[in-house]
Amino acid sequence: MEENPPVRHPRKEYHEHPLRELLKFAAIAIIIVIPIRVFIAQPFIVNGSSMVPTFEDGDYLIVDEISYRFNNPERGDVVVFRYPNDPSKFFIKRIIGLPGETLKIVGSKVSIRHNKTEDEELYESYVVYPAQNNIEITLNDDEFFVMGDNRAQSSDSRSWGPMPKKFLVGRALIRLLPPNQIGYLPGKINP
Repeated sequence: MEENPPVRHPRKEYHEHPLRELLKFAAIAIIIVIPIRVFIAQPFIVNGSSMVPTFEDGDYLIVDEISYRFNNPERGDVVVFRYPNDPSKFFIKRIIGLPGETLKIVGSKVSIRHNKTEDEELYESYVVYPAQNNIEITLNDDEFFVMGDNRAQSSDSRSWGPMPKKFLVGRALIRLLPPNQIGYLPGKINP
């Protein structure tokens, strides 16, 4: 006895109009990309020589915008922030002084005063081009002292004052360009 093979009914294929498919794809992309770009991470291209040799002009970075909502910035973090004197501009610098601390810069040596009697000199191996200064400043509870690694070519807190926390965008999370320097937390120093 021969079995009858199952009968296959031709299935009607449904194709959406290409424009409708494109609009659906665009809507999904917008729903995913915009919240990430606005609240989590954003691209940043280094412009200038203030962070040489850590970062060169044209380095392409991804900035982490969410970590500082849960954790406080630390000394040595490389951060992107809005320039306090013109918030339409973005700067990249290294955090040197934390809220409430007193900084003393004599020549090229930076010291932090944790209490009224004790100064701790910072070891800054990332500074290749030092600058001569004579500064002493006490930071408020919402201020950071930021400086470029190329001290001789950096416009930073030494010239325009402390950076208020409200201008902080985030920290340098990933370097994507140049390809031979791709890395996680570029510029991170080990204490």
